[in-house]
Amino acid sequence: MNSFHEQVVVVTGAGRGIGRSLAEAFAARGARLAVNDISPAGLDETLARLNASGATARPFIADVASKMAVHAMVEAVSEAFGRIDILINNAGVEPHASILDLDEWDWDRTLAVNLKGPFLCSRAIGPGMVTRGWGRIINLASILGVVALPGRSPYASAKAGIINLTRVLALEWAGSGVTVNALCPGVFGTEMNRQILDDPVKYQEFVRRIPMGRMGELHELAGAALFLAAESSSYVTGSCLFVDGGWTAW
Repeated sequence: MNSFHEQVVVVTGAGRGIGRSLAEAFAARGARLAVNDISPAGLDETLARLNASGATARPFIADVASKMAVHAMVEAVSEAFGRIDILINNAGVEPHASILDLDEWDWDRTLAVNLKGPFLCSRAIGPGMVTRGWGRIINLASILGVVALPGRSPYASAKAGIINLTRVLALEWAGSGVTVNALCPGVFGTEMNRQILDDPVKYQEFVRRIPMGRMGELHELAGAALFLAAESSSYVTGSCLFVDGGWTAW
């Protein structure tokens, strides 16, 4: 778990937040990083931070909801690094609106990025892992895959889908040397949660649901991801690891 020397890790949605944090955690342990995002802006900052730390990292701009874009990205990563050892399906969007106010485009886009994206990336990368007899796929789900909050219908639906997609892929690739697991974060202090962080009332409303009495910090998610990607987790597949300060233990 302490070293991923020379392993090739693809992190989607690495332009900010959880994706950037996980990329940095793997880079610090010797991995070579293929960082993806749909926008070059945030990805440039991620790449600068990785390069400044001495990591080997390259950017790959692609919309993970597009089959053609995903295949082009996978070909480019394979050409640049030779193989892909670990895939972290992190890219996601999260509109906030009640079912009556939610725009249909937001529903479609959320399901496309958050659920179809991991399907496309796993389908494009997983077979190569199976052929080589080793691989790790980590899907970023959420506590909202098993609990609910008002105004999160597309996000919660997509994350519930991710949990069962994880289980199905784990069964299909069981015994191949490839494990597939889901990481289910609770509420973390990311840019996606800016409206909660900036509103004391909303912040306290969320914190009162967390037995540990605070939001998570990004470094507290890295250990779980590193474990699921490590050789030592070779008998762990089809699992959902909750990192939520106890929220789902209520």
